[in-house]
This record gives sequence, structure tokens and C-alpha cells, in this order.
Amino acid sequence: MKAPQRVLCALFAAAAVAHAQQPAASEPDPAAHHPAAGAQAGAPLLSEGEVRKVDPELGKVTLRHGPLTNLDMPGMTMVFTATDKKLLDGLKPGDKVRFTADRKDGVFVVTALEVVH
Repeated sequence: MKAPQRVLCALFAAAAVAHAQQPAASEPDPAAHHPAAGAQAGAPLLSEGEVRKVDPELGKVTLRHGPLTNLDMPGMTMVFTATDKKLLDGLKPGDKVRFTADRKDGVFVVTALEVVH
């Protein structure tokens, strides 16, 4: 192999390695799943929402919510299962709430919830 061809091959190899080490644009940013700098470590991630429907017997609540950064999810309306049915006591449609959501065993759950007055 001639010297210019070896140099060219080396450049292509280096570019391929550099490209492979960078995350693709479609891959989620791992930092997006962590609280913002300055947030207390271990503090719950509270999101804001509005109660649309409550089913206390099934332990489910439908919330219209803003972005859920810990779940990498945009704002939308969806059903959550309460980890404790007591979280739903006294809730009614139209209540503004702050809540913490998570995903457990493929199910979206609410682990903390408080009405905003």
C-alpha cells in the first residue's frame, strides 16, 4: 500500500472511531433523567398537573401533566396507578396537583401527590 493510501485509511479509521463514541441524536440524553444541578440528591421530582378523573376503587388517577423529566416524557394526559390508594383521598377533577411519577414493572405510577391551593 502506498503512503498516501495508508494515511487516508488511518484518517477514515480515526473518524469512524470518533463517530462511534458519540451518542446518536435520537438517543436520549442520560443527564435528562437526573435532577437539575442544585437540586437535592434523593429529593422527589415533583411535576405539576390537573386531575381529570379519579377512580379510587381501582387506585387510578387521570392527570393532565407537564413534562416528566425523570421519565423523558412530554406533557400529556394519561392514567397513573397510585402506589397507595390513600394518595387519592379527597381528589376531584379540576384539582391542581404536584406529584411524583415513576415506572414500575412497565406501569406508570404516582408515588407522591399533593393538591396545590
